[in-house]
Amino acid sequence: MYDDEDLASIREARDEWESETRDPFLEKGGERKDRFATVSNHEVDDIYTPEDVAELGYEEDLGFPGEAPYTRGVYPTMFRGRTWTMRQFAGFGTAQETNERFHYLIENGQTGLSTAFDMPSLMGKDSDDPLSDGEVGKEGVAVDTLRDMEILFDGIDIGEVTTSFTINPSAPVVFAMYVALADNRGVPRDQIGGTFQNDMLKEFIAQKEWVIPPEPSLKLVTDTVEFAAEETPRIRPISVSGYHIREAGSTAIQELAFTLADGFAYVEDAMDRGLDVDEFAPQLSFFFNSHNSIFEEVAKFRAARRIYHDVMSEWYDAEDERSKQLKFHTQTAGQSLTAQQPLNNIVRVTIQALAGVLGGTQSLHTNSFDEALALPSEEAVTVALRTQQIIAEESGAADVIDPLGGSFFIEKLTDEIEAETMAYIEEIREMGDGSVRDGVLAGIDEGYYHKEIGEASYEYQSRVEDGEEIVVGVNKYATDDDTRLDLLHVEDAVQDRQLERLDSVKDERDDDAVEAALDELRETVKNGENVMPVLVDAVKAYVTMGEIMDVFAEEYGTYRETIGVM
Repeated sequence: MYDDEDLASIREARDEWESETRDPFLEKGGERKDRFATVSNHEVDDIYTPEDVAELGYEEDLGFPGEAPYTRGVYPTMFRGRTWTMRQFAGFGTAQETNERFHYLIENGQTGLSTAFDMPSLMGKDSDDPLSDGEVGKEGVAVDTLRDMEILFDGIDIGEVTTSFTINPSAPVVFAMYVALADNRGVPRDQIGGTFQNDMLKEFIAQKEWVIPPEPSLKLVTDTVEFAAEETPRIRPISVSGYHIREAGSTAIQELAFTLADGFAYVEDAMDRGLDVDEFAPQLSFFFNSHNSIFEEVAKFRAARRIYHDVMSEWYDAEDERSKQLKFHTQTAGQSLTAQQPLNNIVRVTIQALAGVLGGTQSLHTNSFDEALALPSEEAVTVALRTQQIIAEESGAADVIDPLGGSFFIEKLTDEIEAETMAYIEEIREMGDGSVRDGVLAGIDEGYYHKEIGEASYEYQSRVEDGEEIVVGVNKYATDDDTRLDLLHVEDAVQDRQLERLDSVKDERDDDAVEAALDELRETVKNGENVMPVLVDAVKAYVTMGEIMDVFAEEYGTYRETIGVM
């Protein structure tokens, strides 16, 4: 973008600035730190010039919004057309209580729903399972049968509102319930829209919520991809999630690299099944964390789009432009929230949300200021939603497409993140002898990801404890003031109400139809066929979440057994 003569002149001018202006000034007082770096410990210089981006090709590396390589955004008008989807995570107690929160959020301007499930539902256990005792409805909504799904979306037009489901091992069951709900309401399957997290690879890498081993888990995910491509074109069957990888302690680059590698693994698995890449890839989506280092996060999002475009084109021969467009949801960093001085979290979340907007996210969840202590209260979730609305309506951040594009710093940082991310992805690919999928599975088996993330997490915590990394209100500016909040508490009676509903469903359903559905599911699993059509029929017969997941565990074995943990 600059010729050699211009660069030489700029280099000379910078040298002169350093010797005649900066260095004499530093002799008087120095800088705040000996070394400046991002939250991920990526070192940054004091100033950036055209020399740092001398190799940047405008059309090849940046281009224009809505055009390859999508560095500047996947849509031509981005937020000048319409703002990102504002999704606030909601889910606690019974389906009735979460339904009330859904209606409250919609009335206050939320434009998409996002559902949190309790731990028994996440792990495929019914509320009456002994292991569920004390956990029912505590960190999300309890969903045992289609009856709960019917109540959860009572009064909500599922043909209009898109819904995100944060569910993983039992995602195929919840997907089947949502399709069954649409069928029973007479809503065409091609009208329902939303996203299922359904990213089992990251569970084995970071979050560690699993039931069956990695390979059959991957098979079930691909079942949902195939089913969605054929039946529900507005459903995104996977949200490939880097969020939990970052929450486990990874750096921004590890988050991006491991997430994209997981995404490419799903692409390869679907293609090995015989699906054309352009048949399913437009329905894939991603989910990233947005942390405190605002410029690192913006550069990460921009690099993600460019890498995805190039890899989908060059490695997987995607031709449909939609297959090469990385679209993603962003959530602000839960692990950055502090129990100390919790109102500080409002500021952290605002910075993180702004990074997501400046980086061109398609949807955004802003954490509530009390989430380091409990499920969000109504007041806290309202503040979190208003934060997004103020950014959208008052800040001007949504008025210009890729407003930081062209910054010497941002472009240099984007290039650096791209290069370091690709180095990780190539390493994973080599572990699989040319297959990213096999490399990801090998990395899980060999503990590669645990080692990489563990080292990064330890290094960050060491910097916090040494005072090199400042956490306001924790290791600097701490006070003894009482900052306790009024918190949301899920009463113990929630479990009793859920058990009553489950008992009622079991009493009313046709036991013969239930047994027939479970037998058909067993046969389908044994034959290696796609389980989704059978699951839809099963949940319509009010087969429970636990009954279905028990079949998977019986046929595939459990991961705990595989790794020798009972």
